[in-house]
Amino acid sequence: MAKPIKMAHAVFRTDDIKRVQDWWCTVLEAKVVHDGGFISFISFDDEHHRLAFVQRGKPGDFDAHKGNLDHIAYSMGSFGDLMDLYARLKDEDILPVRSINHGPTTSLYYADPDGNGVEFQIENYATMEECVEFIQGPTFAENPIGILFDPDLLLKRFRRGDPLAELVKQGSAPVAAS
Repeated sequence: MAKPIKMAHAVFRTDDIKRVQDWWCTVLEAKVVHDGGFISFISFDDEHHRLAFVQRGKPGDFDAHKGNLDHIAYSMGSFGDLMDLYARLKDEDILPVRSINHGPTTSLYYADPDGNGVEFQIENYATMEECVEFIQGPTFAENPIGILFDPDLLLKRFRRGDPLAELVKQGSAPVAAS
């Protein structure tokens, strides 16, 4: 059974990204990796981001049913492990709430019965330098969230033997128009 190899990052919702980001940077001696206004990423080690902060909405606009933790992310050991996890959970009628190729990662998001989010991801770049270059480039600046994908199509392409370099590209498994 494919299992995560490590916890990758946590994402917090906030009404004041700058204040919260600055606090965590001070506490962890972290650096800002990306600051896009409504979302920012920081890191203190070899991970491209350990914490992220997303704007909750208008100041004071708070959904009492959602806390400040958006999700916890886990890295899988390989693309095959991510696809195996997807297939296993689908067989249990557990489907992702979102499937996004962020550029740096290919990610499947799930929600537990209480709505707590969990992300399972794989890295799309062989080196951290390539990943940081993408994060600091124009494609990420224009769209730091990424592109939705169809996990069934991606699984089909993987099982067909399509090259990994093609599978991890944004747009490799477009969601059908509804």
